[in-house]
Amino acid sequence: MDLIEAIVNRKTTNTAFAFKKVSKEHIRLLIKMASHAPSHFNSQPWKFIVIEDSKIISAIGKIAGDSMVKLMDDGRFWKQYRKYFRFSEEEIEKTKDGIHIDHLPAFLKPFAKTIFSEAGGKVISKFKVSRILGNDEEKLVAESPLLFVILLTKEEYKKDELSGFYSVISMGAVIQTLWLVTTSIGMGMQFISTPGEIPQKWNEISLMLDVPDNYEMMAIFRMGYTVPDIKRPSIDWKSSQRKDVSELSYSNRFGKNPDFVT
Repeated sequence: MDLIEAIVNRKTTNTAFAFKKVSKEHIRLLIKMASHAPSHFNSQPWKFIVIEDSKIISAIGKIAGDSMVKLMDDGRFWKQYRKYFRFSEEEIEKTKDGIHIDHLPAFLKPFAKTIFSEAGGKVISKFKVSRILGNDEEKLVAESPLLFVILLTKEEYKKDELSGFYSVISMGAVIQTLWLVTTSIGMGMQFISTPGEIPQKWNEISLMLDVPDNYEMMAIFRMGYTVPDIKRPSIDWKSSQRKDVSELSYSNRFGKNPDFVT
């Protein structure tokens, strides 16, 4: 696949993957390409854990699902992310960002805006929305053929120092590389974010994976081969919209209209 085509077609896979193991050839390719990401002074501050053990994957899926329920029930999820929710094509056209929640069970559709709000606690409880999302999260993770974990060495990842900032930039390059490679070989990937928002849950996974004290577990992704037109989760969204070049950029100084946009 052409590089520009891969960039344009790259997307988060919200759905299940094919019931098929990821080939050793593709695992080696992913790690090899990730190793070519740029890093400050070629420090290469990363290590990767590739998880194929179904028992470990299932255990992480359970933690991810429980984390989703907890985040929603205590209100953190809504407080943090409500500003990104869109409920119609008109909203998407206006903002060109956020996630369009376009797939809901029929009985929830009339209550969509109420549910996805900070004030929606009673409706969430009544319709068990947190459990629906938690079950979907657990199932998606638990049935994934592969989890890809990124660690950073604490020798470089020092949160209050420039080396920490540089190592996170390097990790971003690794993640983008992984996303483009998976796109080009018919795979998909999705960030497993919910446990990372609850320190106890994140630490539970870190201990499960025997992460040594001199490394920080930074990110976990689920990966697998994509399936066209596969059934979507009970509650799902789209996020393909992008702001125009003219909205994102200035020429020479902030606020000056770009001269490279016609």
